[in-house]
Amino acid sequence: MRGKQLVKTIFIILVVCWALYALWPSYRFYTIDTEKRGALEEEGRLVSLRKKTVKMGLDLQGGMYLVYEVDLPSLVEQLARNRDDQLDAVLQEIREELSVSTEDFLTILNRTFRDKEIPLNRYWGDRGDGDNRVLNELRNEAEASMERSLQKLRNRIDQFGVSEPNISPLGNRRILIELPGVSDPDQAKELIGRTALLEFKLVKEPADLTDTIQRIDRALAEERGIPAEEPTQAEEDTTAAEVQRESQDKVISVSELFGEERVTPSSDTDEDTTLVVDEQMFQENPFIALLRGRRGRSDIVSVPIENVKAVDRILARENIQALLPPDSEILWGSESYNIADQEYRDLYLLKKDTELTGRYLTDARVAIGSDAANAGRPQVNFTLNRSGARIISRVSAANINKFLAIVLDGRVMTAPRIQSKLGASSRITGIEDMDEAKMISIVLRVGALDAPISIVEERTVGPSLGRDSVTRGGYSAMIGMALIVLFMILYYRLAGMIADIALLLNLIILVAILAQFGFTLTLPGVAGIVLTIGMAVDANVLVFERIREELKTGKTVRASIDAGYSRAFRTILDANITTLLTALVLYQFGTGPIRGFAVTLSIGIVVSMFTALVVTRAIFNSITSRRTLTRLSI
Repeated sequence: MRGKQLVKTIFIILVVCWALYALWPSYRFYTIDTEKRGALEEEGRLVSLRKKTVKMGLDLQGGMYLVYEVDLPSLVEQLARNRDDQLDAVLQEIREELSVSTEDFLTILNRTFRDKEIPLNRYWGDRGDGDNRVLNELRNEAEASMERSLQKLRNRIDQFGVSEPNISPLGNRRILIELPGVSDPDQAKELIGRTALLEFKLVKEPADLTDTIQRIDRALAEERGIPAEEPTQAEEDTTAAEVQRESQDKVISVSELFGEERVTPSSDTDEDTTLVVDEQMFQENPFIALLRGRRGRSDIVSVPIENVKAVDRILARENIQALLPPDSEILWGSESYNIADQEYRDLYLLKKDTELTGRYLTDARVAIGSDAANAGRPQVNFTLNRSGARIISRVSAANINKFLAIVLDGRVMTAPRIQSKLGASSRITGIEDMDEAKMISIVLRVGALDAPISIVEERTVGPSLGRDSVTRGGYSAMIGMALIVLFMILYYRLAGMIADIALLLNLIILVAILAQFGFTLTLPGVAGIVLTIGMAVDANVLVFERIREELKTGKTVRASIDAGYSRAFRTILDANITTLLTALVLYQFGTGPIRGFAVTLSIGIVVSMFTALVVTRAIFNSITSRRTLTRLSI
């Protein structure tokens, strides 16, 4: 008997020692002063220390709460075998209905196509497939896309360095992201929402750019009432020179270009109301007057930053888009730059066909440029797999001395001249700062999202609100514990003190488990701890009442204690198992805060069984084994 008691005592001591050891990093991390924290961070030891602490959730330490919506219409559009005006019109109609409806996207798509008597196999699946089969394939693709998007977002956020993020699906097209402790919300949102579509496209010849600019200029001149005349060959040859020559800038109103009666600045729009044009050319060549030459590059034109929105507005028109060569597209450069106190943005005419995409990329790392053009500036070095290397090698060999644009998310990052045959390794230059370079490398390394995502809900929890939650939660736990301790001592006396010791150990072991196994403590989790404090003494109340009943029958103290624990065990076990099953159901089907509550409640139930039945029993056995008691303070 004494041997068993000794084993139990040693086991309890070991558990308590382990709990204190597991809690020590948390105590050190959350009580360390600012100076020591900075020193540990410089030494690189703060990260390892944080990993061993109790993780605080979004509602306790502040951070961001984001709900993203996956653009499933864009995904379905990408999966189509062919695209035409009819498909674009139908998908636009579905988008409009989806914005005001709670129905499933594919249900709306199926109904819309059925109402218009368009078989789904016209665009998806095989020619002989029925609508149901095509719909099932699209549904499988949508579910797989959601899973891939979740995984890629997790990878991006992990590399961004957020501790204990929560990323989970909401329905079939929304994703919940909780980022505790985020210090730069804008950078986090840019990282998460970036599609990261990397493309390599050849830049069109300077003659094609000149011809395109000229046609747009004539169309705009006609709108302004300037008689249209077919340009002579000499005029065509001088267009590039006109763009490249030194301009005589003049500030005009947007209304002078577009013929609007009035343009009033509004706080709801960032639309520019003034333009910088070449005064000598504006009346006859309104579009060319908005542009400037790029010194040393005849295949690019530059646009003063004041004119960017106006040029965008012109290029977005359907009649202007129709003037572009069918195999071409116009894209902006990724960053603006300054020359002589004037800010510019480059405009490129590229081949529409993509020579190579980011799917062949195997690695991307940040580096510092060492060549003359990029010395000291951040760049991203990337590596292609064998197939990608073969493609870029073939394309570069066939286009020596031409320009190859590296396009990321529809913006030209850089467009260097192909001077020799390229291989598996290359680089992206023209990046503004190191943070941007790190972000590009992360999204390229992890991979592009299958479909664009957009924010539909955003909330920011400030650290002061989190501290307030911690303070209030701590106060509630301490007040609740104090009341229970006081009640147990007043009502059960010595036995109540033993139960209070078990209650304290219960709290220590519970928090130690949270720290040791990396669980995240949220505000509902604190509520679970407070509830556990009350439940922890419930088992002791049942045992103590049973012991009282046994003492009243005339049994000895030792026999009453044994009978009390033995006969109360089944009731305690049944009550705790039913509560534990409820907590497991909450964890299985709940999300975020509900899971936090379920985790702490589940651990608390198991630990309370240990402290209430094992620890208190060991203490009673230790007291009764030393001397024979004739009465018990209970």
